[in-house]
Amino acid sequence: MDQYIGKMLDNRYEILERIGMGGMAVVYKAKCHRLNRLVAIKILKSDLAQDADFRRRFNAESQAVAQLSHPNIVSVYDVSKGGDMEYIVMELIDGITLKQYMEKRGRLNWRESLHFITQIMRGLSHAHSRGIVHRDIKPQNIMVLRDGSVKVADFGIACLENSAQTLTQEALGSVHYISPEQARGDRTDARSDIYSAGVVLYEMLAGRLPFEGDSAVSVAIQHLSSIPLAPREVNPEIPEQLELICMKAMAPDIERRYGSAEEMIQDLESFRKNPGASLDFEMRDLRPEEVDEPTTKLRTAGSNGGNVVVSHRSAPVRAREKERERRRDYDDYDQPESGASKGRIALVVVACALALALAGVMFRSILSSFSPAAPEQYVVPNLLGETLSSANEMPEIKDIFTIVTREETFYSNEYAPGEIAKQEPAAGENRKGDSLVITVWISAGQETGVMPDLKDRSMAEVTVMMQDLKAKYNLTIMEEERAYSDEVTEGHVISFEPAKDSELKNGDTVYVVLSKGPQPVTVVSVKNLQVDVARSMLQLGGLELGEITYDASTEVDEGLIISQDPASGEVAPGTKVNVVVSNGPEDGAGTILTYSLTIPIPTVHDSGYLQIYQDSDCIFAENIDCRPGSHFLELEGSGTVHVTAYLDGEIIYDQDIMFGV
Repeated sequence: MDQYIGKMLDNRYEILERIGMGGMAVVYKAKCHRLNRLVAIKILKSDLAQDADFRRRFNAESQAVAQLSHPNIVSVYDVSKGGDMEYIVMELIDGITLKQYMEKRGRLNWRESLHFITQIMRGLSHAHSRGIVHRDIKPQNIMVLRDGSVKVADFGIACLENSAQTLTQEALGSVHYISPEQARGDRTDARSDIYSAGVVLYEMLAGRLPFEGDSAVSVAIQHLSSIPLAPREVNPEIPEQLELICMKAMAPDIERRYGSAEEMIQDLESFRKNPGASLDFEMRDLRPEEVDEPTTKLRTAGSNGGNVVVSHRSAPVRAREKERERRRDYDDYDQPESGASKGRIALVVVACALALALAGVMFRSILSSFSPAAPEQYVVPNLLGETLSSANEMPEIKDIFTIVTREETFYSNEYAPGEIAKQEPAAGENRKGDSLVITVWISAGQETGVMPDLKDRSMAEVTVMMQDLKAKYNLTIMEEERAYSDEVTEGHVISFEPAKDSELKNGDTVYVVLSKGPQPVTVVSVKNLQVDVARSMLQLGGLELGEITYDASTEVDEGLIISQDPASGEVAPGTKVNVVVSNGPEDGAGTILTYSLTIPIPTVHDSGYLQIYQDSDCIFAENIDCRPGSHFLELEGSGTVHVTAYLDGEIIYDQDIMFGV
């Protein structure tokens, strides 16, 4: 059994169970008895606590994260150490890692990827603004909550941006997400986190990592010297602008990367608002220049602590294209020829091409003298995303094609209102003749729905009501934490977003809050109190006085409450509390006592017919003079009885009285 489970730390945190393990620490679920809440506690492994380097890294995490407070970063509540044990008390996250989420879902759609990466970058922007570089961004360190929000976690190898990097025997971070400068052991800054975040975005969009290999060293070498397949080559459904954002974040040249997380967030937000908007850079702007760089030693975490010598001379673009073709298995890899051989072969190829071209021209000239000229053939241009006016100004359209607009409403999730969303014939097809027509459909924007009223509906009813809307607009229905309500039945909807009659668009998320029913009330003790006082106290506490029974008691005075049911705890509002009232000692039970009762009499009439009942027995029934305003009567009995008086058939008195009080 784990040595920490059941242990109380600092006489405050009770360790309940182990929930995770990392390279340096073990994470436990614990209860804070001071604030009565569940927390996560990260305890440095005992075998590593003796290592000054690991202790330094563990302390670096606590110091780094303690400075941060942001919705997209896991909160730190407390940091403590004593003896050989050091630990951090953190927010307990109800969710899974982004890696687990991707393993369940497979390749994410681009809208979901955009949703996640934007939140990751906001968390990093906050950390960078405090001078903190994470240095280990990967899906395993990103937590996805039930409401779809994410939190960046595990600042285990974080460092202050202006601090020196002292670890020289290992390339920090996970190798599949490591930046080139980290692989070389150079000083890192916020742009290193941006590179790793770009790899995470790539993996979400493409459903695969940009670089893979048989060993960590081979993957690191690819980060230094290779360019990955563009995400759209893996998944053509990815919007081109989002691909550009991803590849700029992953630019191997740090100077070509985003300068800050805030810059990347601005491009992500611009793309979210208008997916067709152009960015101020293109793919060729992200390519490294063809320059030779010296051979560099790649620091690795080998068992002997040695260095692997890696030549990361930047290959020409042609070589990278050839490598891409090799990865796609379009042809086999050939050994490179010498420069002189390449030159001779190129001259021969050019000469042959010119000769063939000249022969072709002569052949066509001869044929043209014997046959009529064939109509010229044109390639249909791509008009998608263009406005009607801009399409008509394209050189491939002018004096060649006529654009005809279909007069029908055409909704599109991809193209903004006013842009061409569909065309016939499709781009790339060949057409010949004099009257060439391209029919286009103009986007009316996203088709929208109307949010129904979900108030007071059960979750089953919500599912039925939203079924068609959910399928049509790809909606996500998210149940948030339940809340108490005195008005809404348990399990029914208290509130929801978007509001009733709001516009619903493709990919929206609908949030609902269900009722937990009325908030329980605490049962108050009414022992040793008179019945009337107990009734008032229970009513003030949201409860009711229930059944009253009597019993003899030598410890509790006659007329006072001996016991109650329920005696304590939390119950629903309006619960009836039954009580047992003392009759005094048992030998005194049944003793006949007298009680002087004065009944107030209305003076509306001079006289009237008065009837008085003790419990169910009529003890007085006569005409009386009403002018005095009251009527006096001596009662006999024991314990508590109920007295009711009627004047001319109308009730004028209705009370419990207790003999001997």
